[in-house]
Amino acid sequence: MAKTWKEWMKPLLELEELIEKLRAAAAKETDPVEHERLEAKVHDFERRRDAVLNVMITRMGPWEEVLMARAEPRPYTLDYVDAMFTEFTELAGDRRVGDDKAVVGGPARLDERPVMVLGHQKGRNLQERTFRNFAMCKPEGYRKAIRLFEMAERFRMPVVTFVDTPAADPGVESESRGISEAIADSMRVMFSLTVPVVSVVIGEGGSGGAIGIAAANEVLMQEHAIYSVIPPEGCAAILWRDPAKGPQAAAALRLTARSAGELGLVDRVLPEPFGGAHRDPVEAADTVKRAVLESLAALDRMGPNEVKRHRYDRFRRMGVYETV
Repeated sequence: MAKTWKEWMKPLLELEELIEKLRAAAAKETDPVEHERLEAKVHDFERRRDAVLNVMITRMGPWEEVLMARAEPRPYTLDYVDAMFTEFTELAGDRRVGDDKAVVGGPARLDERPVMVLGHQKGRNLQERTFRNFAMCKPEGYRKAIRLFEMAERFRMPVVTFVDTPAADPGVESESRGISEAIADSMRVMFSLTVPVVSVVIGEGGSGGAIGIAAANEVLMQEHAIYSVIPPEGCAAILWRDPAKGPQAAAALRLTARSAGELGLVDRVLPEPFGGAHRDPVEAADTVKRAVLESLAALDRMGPNEVKRHRYDRFRRMGVYETV
């Protein structure tokens, strides 16, 4: 059976729990000798933790990258919005059906520059995940994105999107309301924009759910994020009729950031703090912010039609084909 993130991280989590208990005991200790002894034990276990973490990170395979991309403490879109932007005003609704909580967005300022920012939003616990539909957008989510893209075009605001979804919502209701058409229309609108668009894959970049808001001039990807045409379990269920073979599918899908860079699917792979973005969210957000500003600065040198053509040419370069 494939491991979960908590099962894989269990040795590290147990060490960190022990370190916290020792720190608490040292803080309460009034005897100087005993306090010094406890502090020494804390430092010793911190060295052990760092050694365990180093081994785990350096030996990561494709499935471990999947687990890291799905890690519950990992920063989500609203975490990056809080850290990178000011004056963010969330806009809701698609003006047709309702508001999809799986995607959040609205105007904001990036270093005093007006931009339109949006992205998939997961939840920290079961209640939040259910509220956000596990970041799986329904048709109204993509139609809300279209509304924001068109507003950005009207007011000449660059667009920044954050991608973090296992896939689009596969439910009967979404199918009946035209989920495929909504994704395709969102991509069509993105390709028609004459303002710069930068997308950042911060966790899971799954299937059409991801590309629906990632048809950008530049696509950046965090080191431990993933980007694939289908979640590994879905691929395993199709190929071997066994979702438990997800680790095998993950290796075959070449879904890691390194593979995405080699295949030309993303323009830059952004380093994360050692052990993952969740271990130092502030540093992770600073890295993403610098990269987004650099991308926008390069795109600013282009005219509106050049920006549109640049986006078209970027996607035309993907893949291998032969003309007979």
